[in-house]
Amino acid sequence: MSMPHPVPILKYPRHLAIIMDGNGRWAKKRHLLRMLGHQEGVKTVRKIIKKCGELGIEVLTLFAFSSENWQRPDQEVNHLMALFLNTLQGEIEKLNQNKVQLRIVGSLARFKEPLRQWIEKSQQLTVDNTGLKLIIAVDYSGRWDIIQATQALTRQIQTGTLQSEEITQDLFARYLCLADLPSPDLLIRTGGEYRISNFLLWQLAYTELYFTGILWPDFNEEELNKALLFYSQRERRFGYTSEQLSEINA
Repeated sequence: MSMPHPVPILKYPRHLAIIMDGNGRWAKKRHLLRMLGHQEGVKTVRKIIKKCGELGIEVLTLFAFSSENWQRPDQEVNHLMALFLNTLQGEIEKLNQNKVQLRIVGSLARFKEPLRQWIEKSQQLTVDNTGLKLIIAVDYSGRWDIIQATQALTRQIQTGTLQSEEITQDLFARYLCLADLPSPDLLIRTGGEYRISNFLLWQLAYTELYFTGILWPDFNEEELNKALLFYSQRERRFGYTSEQLSEINA
């Protein structure tokens, strides 16, 4: 009996965003420490970055640590910070060789100095790279992003360089993180939760959402292809009708 041919993926997202959820539950299912689940999750990160580069996806944004994650037990937070630092130190040369441009977005103020230094060093090393743009969101929340943009605009109003009536959606968006990048076309959330958890609240307005019960350490190329196939079959109308889109694209 012949195997059916796989359905071709006709279009890929320019910008793929992922909420990497399920590391702790992956470890718990195996009676392991949560920290080991996070370490296993890093292996998945490597695989997905490599695959996205091969597919020609322009931007990959990974939600690694939210502002709310500071509420986790100190031991876990400290381990995550150490894991982030060690991963940066161990992976940045390879990322640079593969022409990946790395950006870290978030508040960053609560990070210790060695980690902040490596973040700056890593971004500077890869700033001119022309391959995949890899965005890591740490100590990030969508509400924080909107507030910091509002504060920046408010300062301009206070100095008289901007009138409130001049604020438009396009102007506001310029002050958000990732302002120079296209909004995510596809968001994947692993781990079986059906929410966006304060991630890129403004930027996800018209993003296709894909939820899977697969825990992040088990998320592989096959699961990524399922999500990309889902995206490929979506009709993205942005408020237009299907008929209008046909005329626009004719």
